[in-house]
Amino acid sequence: MHTPFDFSQGADRTVYVKAVAVADLPKDVQESAGGHAQLYAVHDAEGSQLALVADRRLAYVLARQNDMTPVSVH
Repeated sequence: MHTPFDFSQGADRTVYVKAVAVADLPKDVQESAGGHAQLYAVHDAEGSQLALVADRRLAYVLARQNDMTPVSVH
């Protein structure tokens, strides 16, 4: 969760935002979730998780600040 990711790599600029239940995450991540029941994951086109943030709005802001186009996964 605290590993830096180089957002400038890769040609595909689309990222996917999806809600993730904290209960489904590894224990160490659950402990870092700050009492949230749900977090939002940002994934690249290959499915690799790039970020895990507290709310949907922050996920979109993060993507746009890194010149990426966020889309929601339902």
